[in-house]
Amino acid sequence: MATIAEPKVATYQQYIDGEWVGAAGGATYEVINPSTEEVIAIAPASTREDAQRAIAAARRSFEAGDWSHKTQLQRSQIMFEVVKHLEEVSGGWGFLESQNNGSPIRKASVIDVPFAIEWFRSMAEQALSIPWYEPLPWIDQPYVSWNFVQREPVGVCAGIVPWNFPLLFTMWKIAPAIAMGNSVILKPAAQTPLTALEVARAIDETGLIPKGVINVVTGPTIDPGAELVENPEVDKVAFTGSTASGRNVMREAAATIKHVVLELGGKSASIVCPDADLDIAIDGTLFGVFMQQGEACEAGTRVYVHDDIYDQFISRLVDSARALRVGDATDFDTQVGPVINRQQYDSVLARIRQGVADGATLACGGGRPASVGDRGFFIEPTVLTDVPSDSTAATEEIFGPVLAVQRWSDINEVIQRANRSIYGLAGGVWSRDTRGAIEIAKQMRCGTVWINDWHLLNPAAPLGGYRQSGVGREHGIYGLREYTEVKHIMVDQNVPRRDRYLWDTLLG
Repeated sequence: MATIAEPKVATYQQYIDGEWVGAAGGATYEVINPSTEEVIAIAPASTREDAQRAIAAARRSFEAGDWSHKTQLQRSQIMFEVVKHLEEVSGGWGFLESQNNGSPIRKASVIDVPFAIEWFRSMAEQALSIPWYEPLPWIDQPYVSWNFVQREPVGVCAGIVPWNFPLLFTMWKIAPAIAMGNSVILKPAAQTPLTALEVARAIDETGLIPKGVINVVTGPTIDPGAELVENPEVDKVAFTGSTASGRNVMREAAATIKHVVLELGGKSASIVCPDADLDIAIDGTLFGVFMQQGEACEAGTRVYVHDDIYDQFISRLVDSARALRVGDATDFDTQVGPVINRQQYDSVLARIRQGVADGATLACGGGRPASVGDRGFFIEPTVLTDVPSDSTAATEEIFGPVLAVQRWSDINEVIQRANRSIYGLAGGVWSRDTRGAIEIAKQMRCGTVWINDWHLLNPAAPLGGYRQSGVGREHGIYGLREYTEVKHIMVDQNVPRRDRYLWDTLLG
């Protein structure tokens, strides 16, 4: 009788100071496939000591200047060479991402892998346009001096990322930091360290980036991340995650007055106008909320539909949502994969039940698909209609495949409702009237507004939020500048002592 082979379990190490090492205490933890609940990898369970080792390595590399003192052209050219190797070795990253965080492989392969590499390349390219020297206007009061602004790298930067887009977020934190001459320590989410470690491995294979410039520490506890936030040798923290966690990061980073960039939660609203192209608006709404199982901070989880088209919109939307195929993320037929773990699974289902209890109508979904069996953290694409504006389904980030739909009839009133949120990450407008849609977009209080699209991020465009969706911006020259310090230098123009009359207020 044939035996069934046990699933292959890979063993990983973390990357500190150009070396592959275990955790300081030798502890490890299991990494789970959310589609099967099986162990797929063993990773180091790092501690504060490991984070301190990584910080020390980053500090040494920064102060040594082998990377930070290179010209911008030199750094960008090296990064372009790294990109060539990333393209050569990234063939398995889509499957690994799908297996590790439940991203459907069709999405991981088409979006996550190529976009991640493009972000790395684009940051190197855009860094060439950042001026490191900026002359200031000539002044002759109180006497002639030459003034200019000099940019410099911030220093040691920490990137702390969540589990929903681990590969993309790895690039979003590493690429701009090193492009601007910094050294970086990346702390991937405990659930999803694997593609971050593969990126570090690929970069290490090139031998082009000096030791200690890039470091990756892994672990299932908050300790290494807390050390990165609190340690005075870290000059900047770039954090992506929940608003609750972001508050803690800002609070702890305040003790050492670090640079902090926070990209946090959202409850992004879109407004469907009566003249919208329904083929675009319905499919775009589905893509906006159900891509990556709704586990996206800027997902379009609130949609306001005009009364004139509400019934038709809902009928078609629900039919399409019911037709989405839920299943193992590594199956190319799967459109919606599992949520990340049991805790998130239970939380999302509880929020759905609460939404119905608050008065919403469950139009479709709301539970576990019958087709997926007993294992894996699968939830049906769920549509709640006629959602009360003050209910939890309309106001709180659920972070799962749940859409809250509301009606509207007056444009000024619905803009106010869309803006009535503690969040302000993203928004959308669906309309054939481009000029009118732009006017609506201008009034929406959020960092990104899509018109007749969703999730289409641009490496040249800033990403960040209003209110409790974050502080600062990532991407483009806006994000790259966040990785620099600005220094004003004044140069005396041989002014004689007798003309320095300001000194005489003390000495004269």
